Amino acid sequence: MITALPGFTQQLVPANGIKINAVTGGSGPPILLLHGWPETWWEWHKVMPLLAEHFSVVAIDLRGAGFSDCPRGGYDKATMAQDAHDVMIALGHERYAVCGHDIGGMIALPQAAIYRQAVTHLAVLDVPLPGWTGWEATTARLWHFGFHMNRDLPERLIHGREYDYISAFISERFYDHSSFDPADVEIYAKAMALPGRTRGGMEWYRTLSVDHAAALEYKKQLLDIPVLGLGGDQRFGPHMVPMLKEFAGTVTGGSIARCSHYVADERPDEVAAALIEFLKAK
Repeated sequence: MITALPGFTQQLVPANGIKINAVTGGSGPPILLLHGWPETWWEWHKVMPLLAEHFSVVAIDLRGAGFSDCPRGGYDKATMAQDAHDVMIALGHERYAVCGHDIGGMIALPQAAIYRQAVTHLAVLDVPLPGWTGWEATTARLWHFGFHMNRDLPERLIHGREYDYISAFISERFYDHSSFDPADVEIYAKAMALPGRTRGGMEWYRTLSVDHAAALEYKKQLLDIPVLGLGGDQRFGPHMVPMLKEFAGTVTGGSIARCSHYVADERPDEVAAALIEFLKAK
């Protein structure tokens, strides 16, 4: 079926025992885009047409979000990385780049660490990563981590108030509110209101202690592929390169000026340009 994004199509792809919604377009070397919370693949809708001029672009709804399945378990990031890898293999991409934002970045890192023969480039956008030496101190200051980890409570409080919660949450993490589109929030709110999706998103947080332990193991063998770390200068941008240097030998990137957490929404042109330069570099 045709999506609302011209030049792209979407399909449900069997992956890791479930079905994952994948949106594809463009041509050239493949790149996989992994969204964060509380968004869906639509997070990338401003970036995807720019990338599609150079690459075969694949953006998916993560397990538990959007039109992908939301099973009871499997929300540790290694399992979700297998979901994403299986999608790329099913689409015929045996070697590919991966870019993740927020929770998507927490998936992209283990994907690169586990599937080293497949992942050619790794980009991580504005997120503290499990396994980082600053993980505990940083996440202790993020109120929503503790809230989302509570069993059943967030689902009960958010039910019927998806738009209110998401709009307040995203607004708190925007620098340039002129780029804050209520229509996009409506898309995410409707997606979260689908059966099981609020719980699916909360499960991403409830596995973080497992993810942290797993990431400490990944650090024992540094990635030897090019790695890009980007973030908003008002959020995690200053931390991205030193953080990723704990996991990889070659890391570039830094901060996007006048930007906070939702970099692909606020600064899509800069994000696309940075990814294109990164992926085309010799």
